[in-house]
Amino acid sequence: MSATSLTPRERIIQRAAQEIEDGTVVNLGIGLPTLLAGASSGRRDVLLQSENGLLGIGPYPAADAVDPDLINAGKETVTAVSGASYFDSAESFAMIRGGHVDLAVLGGMEVSAAGDLANWTIPGKMVKGMGGAMDLVAGAKRTIVIMDHVNKAGESKVKAQCTLPLTGRACVDRLITDLAVFDFADGEMVLVETSPGVTVEAVRAATEAPFRVALG
Repeated sequence: MSATSLTPRERIIQRAAQEIEDGTVVNLGIGLPTLLAGASSGRRDVLLQSENGLLGIGPYPAADAVDPDLINAGKETVTAVSGASYFDSAESFAMIRGGHVDLAVLGGMEVSAAGDLANWTIPGKMVKGMGGAMDLVAGAKRTIVIMDHVNKAGESKVKAQCTLPLTGRACVDRLITDLAVFDFADGEMVLVETSPGVTVEAVRAATEAPFRVALG
C-alpha cells in the first residue's frame, strides 16, 4: 500500500513506527499511540512499557484470545510478549521518573511553537485524572507527539501558544502529524519533513505556529 493511499491516521502510525529503534524501552500513550503496539512488533528487543504495570506489551489479541485481566493504561485488552514482566504502579513510575524509558509516544490536543504540550484535559469536561503524561514528558529520554494536524472544526492544533492546560513546557522533541514532521530545538519549531503529496504551503496554511523550513 502506498503512503498516499493510507488514511491520515494510518500515515501517522506508519511514520511514527520509524522512530522506534531496536533495543529500546518505549511507553505508548493512550489513544492513537496504542496502535503502534502492532506496528512495532517487528522491532528487535523493543519493550513496550505501560504505566499501569506491564513491560512487554504485544499486539492486540484475537477475539478468542482476550484476557480481561491483561490491559494497557487505556483499559484496552492487550497481549504480552515472551519474557514480559508485571509490577505495581509505584515501580512503573519509578522506571519513568528514573529515566529508564527511552521514548514516550504521546497523543496531543495542542502543541506550541516552543514544544509545549497540552494533552490531558479540556476545561469544563470531566476527566478521571491527568494520567502519567506529566511524568512521561519529564522522565522519558525523548518525547514524540503524534496527532491530527487540525481538529474536527478545522482549526490548527499546532499553536503559536497552547490555549489548553499544559502537560509540560518545551518537552516535545518531535511532532508527527498527518501533514508533516517537526523538530524542536532552542525554542524553535522546524519543519523537517512533509507527508507524501503535501506541500510546504499546505502545511503553512494548516499551522498557526510559526516555523522554519529545513527539509532534508
